[in-house]
Amino acid sequence: MIGRWVIISSERGKRPLDFIHEAEEPTDASCPFCPGNEGMTPPEIFCVREDGTQPDTPGWQTRVVGNKFPALRIDGDLNRRGEGMFDRMNGVGAHEVIIETPDHDARLHQLSLANFRHVVEAYRERISDLTRDPRFRYILVFKNEGGAAGASLDHSHSQLIATPIIPKRVSEELNGARVYYGWKERCVFCDLITQERQDRRRVVCENDSFIAIEPFAPRFPFETWLLPKDHRPFFERDNDLNQLTALLRETLQRLSVTLGDPPYNFLIHNSPVNCRGTDLLAYHWHIEIMPKLTQVAGFEWGTGFYINPTRPEDAAKYLREAVLK
Repeated sequence: MIGRWVIISSERGKRPLDFIHEAEEPTDASCPFCPGNEGMTPPEIFCVREDGTQPDTPGWQTRVVGNKFPALRIDGDLNRRGEGMFDRMNGVGAHEVIIETPDHDARLHQLSLANFRHVVEAYRERISDLTRDPRFRYILVFKNEGGAAGASLDHSHSQLIATPIIPKRVSEELNGARVYYGWKERCVFCDLITQERQDRRRVVCENDSFIAIEPFAPRFPFETWLLPKDHRPFFERDNDLNQLTALLRETLQRLSVTLGDPPYNFLIHNSPVNCRGTDLLAYHWHIEIMPKLTQVAGFEWGTGFYINPTRPEDAAKYLREAVLK
């Protein structure tokens, strides 16, 4: 879709056991995300909490706060301007933290379905709210699980960043989807889902509304995508939360069992804010999950190619065969 090539290095033939590492030991000492330490974070923006409890006090299940050290700040004007041949604008945006659970030691895939749904609801509510701000063009939800994946705190959390421009990676996907739609008048993601459901070799799991697959040319071993089966351009307008929650949790559990609780990144690729026209027919929101099992090194940086030591068909088979508790 975006013209990216991946080298599947089958000679390296890595299996799940080759990637398993020792799990990081969590610690809750002075954790700003733990109940009782609400004063260590900015005030909550959104919260799922017990009836009768007050904001910024214990009694919550999922809590959203501003990032204490934001990449972009909510106040101010963009003031986009030229500086010779370059473009400059103020660092305006939003940067929020979704604290997924009050339990310091719990991982996202270990939450009950009800508590996991609270997290997905928080994603949807915060995206919906921020799309009303005319300064923002894109809103990205992402999770860094484990220090090797970029998490600075052990307590399970996700992040959201709203930006005044559409990120390059999303623009590439959007442009590729437009071109495909121009050729065939069909969504490339919908056609991908149809083909993978017929082929079956790269399907990990599915339910009535969603499917998890290993993409045909994955950048990373065990890279997994989760997509709605029906054409849906906006994550925040998706009301099928029970099905989404169930399949996302199952997918993360399969990765955990197969790879021994690996560090990973996941991100929600959504349509840009105020997407309209043909783009509504061409683009399809989805989640990309990327276990942190290999290093991006000189060859990848120098060429834009990726070397993946595990065939996606093998990865899907290992994940399908995982025995869940």
